[in-house]
Amino acid sequence: MDQKLFIGGGGADYGEQQFLSLKYANRHGLIAGATGTGKTVTLQIMAEGFSAAGVPVFMADVKGDLAGLAKAGRADFKLHQAFTDRAAKIGFDDYTYAGFPVTFWDMFGEQGHPVRTTVADMGPLLLSRLLELSEAQEGVLNIAFRIADEQGLALLDLKDLQAMLVWLGENRADVALRYGNISTASIGAIQRRLLVLENQGATQLFGEPALDLSDLMRCDADGRGQINILAADQLMGSPRLYATFLLWLLSELFETLPEVGDPDKPKLVFFFDEAHLLFEDAPKALIDKVEQVARLIRSKGVGVYFVTQNPDDVPEDILGQLGNRVQHALRAFTARDRKALRMAAETYRDNPRFDTEEAIREVGVGEAVTSVLAKKGVPGVVERTLIRPPSSQLGPITASERAEVMATSSLAGKYDTTQDRESAYELLAKRAEQAEAEKAEEREEQAEVAEREYRSARRFSGSRVGRSSSRVTRSRAQGDTIGSALGKALVKELRGTTGRRLVRGILGGLFKGR
Repeated sequence: MDQKLFIGGGGADYGEQQFLSLKYANRHGLIAGATGTGKTVTLQIMAEGFSAAGVPVFMADVKGDLAGLAKAGRADFKLHQAFTDRAAKIGFDDYTYAGFPVTFWDMFGEQGHPVRTTVADMGPLLLSRLLELSEAQEGVLNIAFRIADEQGLALLDLKDLQAMLVWLGENRADVALRYGNISTASIGAIQRRLLVLENQGATQLFGEPALDLSDLMRCDADGRGQINILAADQLMGSPRLYATFLLWLLSELFETLPEVGDPDKPKLVFFFDEAHLLFEDAPKALIDKVEQVARLIRSKGVGVYFVTQNPDDVPEDILGQLGNRVQHALRAFTARDRKALRMAAETYRDNPRFDTEEAIREVGVGEAVTSVLAKKGVPGVVERTLIRPPSSQLGPITASERAEVMATSSLAGKYDTTQDRESAYELLAKRAEQAEAEKAEEREEQAEVAEREYRSARRFSGSRVGRSSSRVTRSRAQGDTIGSALGKALVKELRGTTGRRLVRGILGGLFKGR
């Protein structure tokens, strides 16, 4: 039996009820529309539908509004009557209030369970994107990762990577023979970017225990899919960190999950809110990677839904793979806006009852232009749709309610305590200490050898000097007696007439020669 997720319906001015077939839910989708047009509610009701069908969901809560999924709606809510009236109008006969199983996550560990990954799992490509490195600097980072892998140096946290870069700088002359020139300027630039990343709070992202992907793909005792909500209000202060983390998570799912072909329903649905941050100023290599993941991850049973203000924010090659679409109103005040609106309308299968471009411009809050995949994955005809009201609480929950959900979670305590096992930082420190100890031992051995040689030479020279000095002393004594007599006779002769003639002859001969 083909299970379906109810999106909304019509009435006199609208089309038929719109159902998203779970069989085609892994063909990805798009939720687009200007600010204030109802994207968050659409995101909420789709998460409810997937959870009720036993499909786990992962989503980022940028504004804090999605936390209400954990609590049932209330009859004293100000929009209660409007919700019940809409439910009746669109034929949502079994509409009731209900809460859903929610797991809160937070990179900073404040509003949810800490979520971490290792530097090695992030990889040089995404890390280079996160650090905004140049091509040369990215090359140096790739070398660091390669050598760490070859030498069994685990890169788990930022201090591991920093230590690896220091080692690379100290040994760059030897490494350059194999990998090419490595400049200290590039290493210094990477280190400075890592410092900036630390100041942005990314230290909490890297480390262990790393996130176990199976914890995102759980169901509760009633068979409802777990809704995983990442607190992103603080994380949005570092938009590149936010986008890189979500892309890493998507890549990990792609690399880890086995092939399942076309399942009856997805194993996980991944909502990528504020998707424009992913593609903004992204290098071609990164966009190619996203396109590859989007194209192939559906065979792993994962559906990816991009949430953004304008379909133009998503590259055309990726946009063409998004079969299920909910398009809220787009505002067209400028020529560029009108062009984007026209292009958005052209991506839908025409409905002869209305003009798609005009409908996208005119739909009100809580309304949308929708198109879902029909039989054999063929895009359905575009319809104007009233989005169904949510069953869970609309808006945020209190801090105490969030704390209660976290305390009763089956994951409570699993990720709370950081682990710091032996990795590159510790191993390189041990190597440095061992090398220093070996040098000190070598210096000590050299000093001992020199001392022994000195003592041996002293003993040898001392005995010979003793014997020769005694002989010299005796000969000097005898020589002094004969020499003193000759010296006295010579002085006496030179003082005489013969001596004076001899001196004059010698001096005269010298000067005459000149």
